[in-house]
Amino acid sequence: MSPIVSINNVTKSYASGFQALKLINLDIEAGEIFALLGPNGAGKTTLINIICGIVIASSGTVTADGHDIVRDYRAARSMIGLVPQELSTDAFETVWATVTFSRGLFGRAPNPAFIEGLLRDLSLLDKRNTRIMELSGGMKRRVMIAKALSHEPRILFLDEPTAGVDVELRRDMWQLVRGLRDKGVTIILTTHYIEEAEEMADRIGVINKGSLVLVEDKQVLMKKLGKKQLTMHLQAPLKQIPGELASWNLELKTGGTDLIYTADSADGVDISKLLERLSELSIVIKDLQTQQSSLEDIFVELVSERT
Repeated sequence: MSPIVSINNVTKSYASGFQALKLINLDIEAGEIFALLGPNGAGKTTLINIICGIVIASSGTVTADGHDIVRDYRAARSMIGLVPQELSTDAFETVWATVTFSRGLFGRAPNPAFIEGLLRDLSLLDKRNTRIMELSGGMKRRVMIAKALSHEPRILFLDEPTAGVDVELRRDMWQLVRGLRDKGVTIILTTHYIEEAEEMADRIGVINKGSLVLVEDKQVLMKKLGKKQLTMHLQAPLKQIPGELASWNLELKTGGTDLIYTADSADGVDISKLLERLSELSIVIKDLQTQQSSLEDIFVELVSERT
């Protein structure tokens, strides 16, 4: 099965000499939620704008649902909905007029029943006759999503979709995105909220300084690069780690009262053997605490390694 978005050898350089993207290759499968992570200035928005036809790549090709975004721009763009970072709507228009107009821009026939259902799904139906300027920031963000979905695209780009919205609204947005995926819409999102990607994404891409550092299934990534940490709070402090424990990855902290063991998540280490060895050495543990890497930990480590 062909990918719904295919990016081949794409680069972007500006007249100043700044290279925003360095040879990007990426395939995105139909029906997945793909999260693109990266620090400010990494190239996330540039890549999205190239795929959406807003920025012209310096080299390479992009296809959307089999349509080349340059040679077959109209067909490719009709497949794509974009919710940009910046809120840009006609402040004096009503919600209904704004969303209906967006549908018409793509040559879609009027469909009041579809628009009504879309506004209902986005909790905007009771605001249908409200002017955009009178809405809260969170509601304006929902209108942007409604505009992007008005022409029934198969691919939806969300560039920092929950920037500046409260936690409750962010959760509502997550639920909305999952619902769209269940209806067959492919979602590509960029986000600064790592927990957002951890909560929703099927696959993760990490971009840094214009290069795609890694693309991986979320669960595989967290298993492969995550770490498990066991903190053993000791009954009595140790001055140093006994030589008999040299083969274990251990360190002493908190004045010798905490013995910490760190293992890669993929190691599958049997902790019981370590605890048994400690008992043989008469090292008494009064409490245990375990911690596993989050996606944020992995992301920070990946980016810092390549800085």
